[in-house]
Amino acid sequence: MKQSEYKKLAEFGQKLLSKESLEDGLEYISRNAKEMTDSDRCSIFIYEKRNDELWSMHADGSEKIRVPYDMGIVGKTIELSKAIIDNDPYDNTSFMPEIDMQTGYYTQNILTAPIFNSKKETIGVLELLNKKGGFHKKDMQFLVFLAHYVSSYLEMMLD
Repeated sequence: MKQSEYKKLAEFGQKLLSKESLEDGLEYISRNAKEMTDSDRCSIFIYEKRNDELWSMHADGSEKIRVPYDMGIVGKTIELSKAIIDNDPYDNTSFMPEIDMQTGYYTQNILTAPIFNSKKETIGVLELLNKKGGFHKKDMQFLVFLAHYVSSYLEMMLD
């Protein structure tokens, strides 16, 4: 990462900590993740242990999305505890095309990264969609870094 990118991330972190509601924080994370990666959409899926479900409040224009924690590419991200790039998701058996049908949005490519709490437990997944030209390893490295960066904020807001 370049010096200017680190500075931008530091500013992002300071502003994120000033967000007093989870909804405001999720919207801020989503908007900035899209801008920093030149992606069309960003969702932050939160893992709800009590019912083994992932939910996303912000999927850029979609209603709240709920999926079982072990379904879809976000579920695979939790299972593997690592980031996933898929530049052809319709060929991936883990992909859930019914979400596209439900939302009316066509997913061309996808990048996910797990979000861990301070105990190294997965508390969510950051998901980016539809980067022109597809996602690359550099995008994955950045999203993993961003997921670590936002984890303490999310952990604090979810307690």
